[in-house]
Amino acid sequence: MSDEAPEESSKTEDPSAKKLEDAHKRGDVVKSQEVTTWFMLLGAAGLMAMLAPGTSAGLAETFKILLANADQFEVGGPALGSFLWGLWGSIILVALVPLVVLTACAIAANLIQHRPMLSLEPITPKLSKISPLAGAKRLFSTEALVNFAKGLAKLSIVGAAIFFAVWPERDRMDTMMTTDPAMILETFQSLGMKVILSSLIAVTFIALADYLYQRNKWWKRQKMTLQEVKDEFKQMEGDPKIKGRIRQLRMEKSRQRMMAAVPDATVVVMNPTHYAVALKYDKTMQAPICVAKGVDAVALRIRGVAEENRVPVVENPPLARALYASVEIDDTIPAEHFKAVAQVIGYVMRLKDKRAWRGSEPRN
Repeated sequence: MSDEAPEESSKTEDPSAKKLEDAHKRGDVVKSQEVTTWFMLLGAAGLMAMLAPGTSAGLAETFKILLANADQFEVGGPALGSFLWGLWGSIILVALVPLVVLTACAIAANLIQHRPMLSLEPITPKLSKISPLAGAKRLFSTEALVNFAKGLAKLSIVGAAIFFAVWPERDRMDTMMTTDPAMILETFQSLGMKVILSSLIAVTFIALADYLYQRNKWWKRQKMTLQEVKDEFKQMEGDPKIKGRIRQLRMEKSRQRMMAAVPDATVVVMNPTHYAVALKYDKTMQAPICVAKGVDAVALRIRGVAEENRVPVVENPPLARALYASVEIDDTIPAEHFKAVAQVIGYVMRLKDKRAWRGSEPRN
């Protein structure tokens, strides 16, 4: 018990949906045996109220015929088997309906407490179940003491309920020895209904209390430690460190591809040291496209690559900031920036033409 306390105290987090689903698959669900008992008592009370008079009358008629003609039945040799089979058939027919109803009540009790499941783990053989040491620990555990106290309380409550239900009928029970045999069955039916109804009322409170106790105990058992929550998150979502590294590698590859596109750019628009947007345009395009962009250190790298490859760099801070905020890589520039970008590209084209013309002039 001392080993369990630290483990339970460290479980401070509510169970995740995955933890609850795994528990259900293992057959670890909320289950109160008292709820099952309540449903079966309810079924028994309904059977006794609706079927007992007719069923007992039919059974009594069968036994009456049997006793009245006892001297006429042949019970020797093979006839004995036929006689017993016929008698058992009558009893089974009477008991069949109650068995079906009580089985249905037991199934309904479980379905109300938890959704349907099929798990072999609860009945799988385990060494811990047959270990004498483990058995001794279970025998003297807190749970065993609680179950013992629950059993005593249940016996006391149900016993008291039956006592107060039957005690007023003590005079009828004293006179049963002198009562007409035909009335004894009716008396037993009446007393049986009182016993079942009083037990049902008592078990109602016991079942409600036990279900709440079992649910609270099950919930505490499903709770998780912070480490379990982290491990489950890693298992489901992946290790954050690995995901971060993958994201970093993707960004680096994207940046490398972006830098490789800068030498083919038509112009780089900059805010001297903070923003850089590389644009590409030719006559086959409807509008210029952004092939690279960046801020701070990336912006300076774009400028360096552009200058190394003799791509014109134009400083226009307002346009650089606006383009950086409004256009993504490989997208065309927004229509509201067409005029400003056209002026920049026109200036660059004129500058290239002028350089080309100067380069073609004859030298003296």
